[in-house]
Amino acid sequence: MTDIEFGALLFGACLLLIALRMPVAVAMFLVGGFGFASLAGWPAFLNLLNTAPFGRVSSYTLSVLPLFLLMGQLATRAGLSRLLFDAARACAGHRRGGLAVATIGGCAGFGAVCGSSLATAATMGSVALPEMRRYGYSGALATGTLAAGGTLGILFPPSIILVIYAVITEQSIGKLFLAALVPGVIATLGYLAAIGIYVRVNPAAGPAAPPMPLGERLRSLGKVWPVLAIFLAVIGGIYLGVFTPTEAAAIGAAAIGLVALVSGRLRRDTLSSSLLETARATGMIFLILIGAEVFNAFLALTQIPSALAEALAASGLAPVAILVGILLVYLLLGCVMDSLAMILLTVPVFFPLLTGLDFGYTEEEIAIWFGVMALIVVEIGLITPPIGLNVYAINAMDRNVRLSESFKGTVPFVLSGFVLLAIILSVPGVCLWLAGLV
Repeated sequence: MTDIEFGALLFGACLLLIALRMPVAVAMFLVGGFGFASLAGWPAFLNLLNTAPFGRVSSYTLSVLPLFLLMGQLATRAGLSRLLFDAARACAGHRRGGLAVATIGGCAGFGAVCGSSLATAATMGSVALPEMRRYGYSGALATGTLAAGGTLGILFPPSIILVIYAVITEQSIGKLFLAALVPGVIATLGYLAAIGIYVRVNPAAGPAAPPMPLGERLRSLGKVWPVLAIFLAVIGGIYLGVFTPTEAAAIGAAAIGLVALVSGRLRRDTLSSSLLETARATGMIFLILIGAEVFNAFLALTQIPSALAEALAASGLAPVAILVGILLVYLLLGCVMDSLAMILLTVPVFFPLLTGLDFGYTEEEIAIWFGVMALIVVEIGLITPPIGLNVYAINAMDRNVRLSESFKGTVPFVLSGFVLLAIILSVPGVCLWLAGLV
């Protein structure tokens, strides 16, 4: 068996273990460690363990992760999800499908200070799901909207997935954040359009809620200005070069903490639980990064990335055809794999291949373009069966809705995601122009 065949066999074994629900970090570490030791010997593997894990997690760039995670934890406990939903409901709740529209608006706003898809879906679900069900929304529309709305948490900066992608590909976190901004807005508008079409076809699925008095609307809108100010400060500061992404994350976390303190929601137990959850999430991500480092070292020994690049270059396929093929692979993997595992497993294989193709853009532009498209595919995978982590998380909040109904409710949003992917694929400037201004 050649090294490439051995590598392909163990790559498949790793995918199988992850699909069987073995923890991602453990699967990559065990398979990668066994493969590396088999090819290079156990002394070389022990030497790898002596340097690679520390080298990966001690990177200054990764310090942005716990800060953005803390920002999201504090935002959750500061009650920003309720404020955002109430403000969006004040604007649109009195229209047919308005509470679903308000949910998407709230998810977009909360995602802009959270950066996590599951956290956005779960937090907004606790606020919006009871309201939609109380006013007679169908289980499919209510749970489908929340599952899809949660995906905006990884499209809008600060996106944890984008940070990981930036670290793996050695790209600018700030430029990737800016590149994802316009697609995030388009995704939000696409979801709103999907809701509009859904309730037009099935009006009973999303009845209008009673209108709110004008004074109450204005008060609800006035309460969300801290979220807008923090988002503009974080993204605007990065864009203008006032501070680095790490400094922006620290400022954002401090600002959210101040909002929670002023609102009276930041108590000793709240702060303690926020720090503890941040530490747990950071530890989990770092452990996955260590497993990925070992697995990627094994892949490098097998020469799979270079062999794949040579094979596709010799195939005569157009670069765009190769890119479409890679995106199709992502769509298939997204049906059975966690988003973070997908990025960590596949980017080291596909990224060198894509940057070696001639798309008419610089290597940095290709990296940013591919990063945004990978993010969109990950977003689609979060609401696609049979895994669809967001759908499972939201469905668990309302046991009266069958899982099949929840997945049925995500269909319009999945189609909207495909439209967004087609736009970015055919018009790369949609995500490149803003990043190019930095």
